[in-house]
Amino acid sequence: MPDMEKRLEAFVRLGHGFVVFPGGAGTAEELIYLLGILLHPLNSDRLFPLIFTGPESSREYFTELVHFIETTLGPDARAKFEVIIADPAKVATRMHAQASAVIERRRRKDEAIYFNWPLVTELDLQIPFDATHEHMARLALSRDQPLHALARNLRCAFAGIVSGNVKEEGMRRVEAHGPFEIRGDKQIMQALDRLLHRFVAQQRMRLPGRAYVPSYRVVT
Repeated sequence: MPDMEKRLEAFVRLGHGFVVFPGGAGTAEELIYLLGILLHPLNSDRLFPLIFTGPESSREYFTELVHFIETTLGPDARAKFEVIIADPAKVATRMHAQASAVIERRRRKDEAIYFNWPLVTELDLQIPFDATHEHMARLALSRDQPLHALARNLRCAFAGIVSGNVKEEGMRRVEAHGPFEIRGDKQIMQALDRLLHRFVAQQRMRLPGRAYVPSYRVVT
């Protein structure tokens, strides 16, 4: 795909459900992108199974991720997924049943089974986000906007962090001008800072064999 936005939209439109495994800032970006779509009012009637899972060692990771989602996007976002730890058989059974329900619903509504055409994906989720210092500092990370819009902007914040961590252009920008600054409502910034600190402590923010130097600064 030519950019991350096209890649993520293709995943969402082709999939009948998703299983999220432990990751880092990139996984958080993909997940928040998806939640932003699912929280859009025009997608409220779409069936979309979403399960977080991993071994027992991943419990802390998912606890922190769920805390972040609940704190920033609230109960509506929390209702979009379930968490199943250390039980792969249950995950497989649940996903099979829910994905089958998605396929059956599309048949009843005479929709394409292979591609989620009716899913609303706003233009802002299709245009590539350019992680510059100016764009990162201007992200609207406050609650005076619809939840799906806040999710879209949170996704951009994670995209910028990923860019500064591992993408050549982003790394050059951070090296030249210092860390990206991320600003917003105090509670949201505190939740973001807590999550990122946990990612760092769990060594989820760096490439293997490299000491992590933050590409971002959360302004609380």
